[in-house]
Amino acid sequence: MGPEETFGHDGYVHYLDCGDSCTSIHEAECAYTLFVIAIFWLTEALPLSITALLPGLMFPMFGIMTSKEVASAYFKDFHLLLIGVICLATSIEKWNLHKRIALRMVMMVGVNPAWLSLGFMSSTAFLSMWLSNTSTAAMVMPIVEAVAQQVISAEAEVEATQMTYFSGSTNQALEIDESINGQEANERKEKTKPVPGYSNDAGKISSKMELEKNSGTNSGNKYRTKKDHMMCKLMCLCIAYSSTIGGLTTITGTSTNLIFAEHFNMRYPDCQCINFGSWFIMSFPAAIVILLLSWIWLQWFFLGFNFKEMFQCGKPPTAKQKACAAFIKQEYQKLGPIRYQEIVTLVLFIVMALLWFSRDPGFVSGWSALFSEYPGFATDSTVALLIGLLFFLIPAKRLTKTTPTGETVAFDYSPLITWKEFQSFMPWDIAILVGGGFALADGCEESGLSKWIGNKLSPLGSLPVWLIILISSLLVTSLTEVASNPATITLLLPILSPLAEAIHVNPLYILLPSTLCTSFAFLLPVANPPNAIVFSYGHLKVMDMVKAGLGVNIVGVAVVMLGMFTWIVPMFDLHTYPSWAPPISNETTP
Repeated sequence: MGPEETFGHDGYVHYLDCGDSCTSIHEAECAYTLFVIAIFWLTEALPLSITALLPGLMFPMFGIMTSKEVASAYFKDFHLLLIGVICLATSIEKWNLHKRIALRMVMMVGVNPAWLSLGFMSSTAFLSMWLSNTSTAAMVMPIVEAVAQQVISAEAEVEATQMTYFSGSTNQALEIDESINGQEANERKEKTKPVPGYSNDAGKISSKMELEKNSGTNSGNKYRTKKDHMMCKLMCLCIAYSSTIGGLTTITGTSTNLIFAEHFNMRYPDCQCINFGSWFIMSFPAAIVILLLSWIWLQWFFLGFNFKEMFQCGKPPTAKQKACAAFIKQEYQKLGPIRYQEIVTLVLFIVMALLWFSRDPGFVSGWSALFSEYPGFATDSTVALLIGLLFFLIPAKRLTKTTPTGETVAFDYSPLITWKEFQSFMPWDIAILVGGGFALADGCEESGLSKWIGNKLSPLGSLPVWLIILISSLLVTSLTEVASNPATITLLLPILSPLAEAIHVNPLYILLPSTLCTSFAFLLPVANPPNAIVFSYGHLKVMDMVKAGLGVNIVGVAVVMLGMFTWIVPMFDLHTYPSWAPPISNETTP
């Protein structure tokens, strides 16, 4: 910030240097912008994507960034990745491949929401180990949505059949009491319990009215019952959180791990302890524990956790469960044999996954080594765009016409997807939402707010090591909710590294938990792209994600703290200040 013009009493212009004060003003202005946007995102006073445009309005007005600089933050490499993945998702849904996979998975796992959600979390976490978190969430969510709708429609079909059966009986309550016993009888009697002094038809009508009332009070008739709505919320958050948790396990699983590895290897080139294998051994147990505890928490939070119902292996399925399974099987058979378009889509999906995994696995050279002249140029978005273009080129079916002679000839072909179909699937609101997060992160860095936050960490040096780790982990977890994960880790690594050196602690003791906690962005839809993707399906409100995500955040930080004082200590000899770290001198400051 340059000198400021003022007019003195003598009539002359005087120049005052306002460097520090102007900088602090910009910090306060950026903090105010951050506060306003956070409140709007929490309260949904404006649509989320409109709120995400506020940095483009407020930063230029406060002089933090120019309008051109802010605008450039709204379209990044992530958006190209999203475009390619949406091409795949469009083809999957157009040709009903997701429905085939969904129905098959339900037939294998069963319709119990608890085991179904655990199955989805496990498969999503595994995919996220090798693919980007965003790609995994974008690809799995259509399948999850189809599964949820199939289970709900199956239950609706069963209840409709039961209603028809009940209405055809003359003495319904008596027949049910005689023919059904145990818990199943009690459940049915609750649904069709007649009012004293009225006929059983009155009881049936009362039951229908209650069902309509329940469905009418749940998001504008979108769900039959509250339990259906809760199941949809559970499934969505399972995908968002498991895609993030799975990314912890490999260096290539998420960008924050890659940024840490790059920073660490540049600052400590003599240390050869961070590689694909050591990272996997360190983080895999933590990810497994976090995944299981998160599943238990989400299941209890939305649907309750009935151990007796879940773990009674010898209990025969109820009539309702049998009917749901039969309906699901019938729907699967309606799809018929797999078609050419589904096979091509599945092959392209597998090719995309293999190209992502083999680009730069870490433990061996990937295909990116073929372009050694341009290191780092090709990313996951390059693969996504390549496969995405193929969906517009590969023919799905031939277009034929009949000539005047009666001969049928092919004159053109229809691709797997068209541009109009792609546009209908592309979540432009999510693209703006994530872009707003990038703009906010850039503004925090440009204004100096990020440095101000970092300087406040200096007094941590006088605290016990475990407390330093806990505070830094909680700070990172809080900051990453409103700033992008890569921006958070990029900001804090240069601050935490000299802090560890100054207090004579192994740098990994502080850097590892901070890096892992950077991924714990579970509270807000804008905290990371997987949250935004599942939020776009319309089942969740912001407060749903805040309440559920707070529990997952606590679980994540607790498990990371446990790991840092148990199995991770002998792996990296954390209790010893290493020789590869710079020697302590009086000039070293945090």
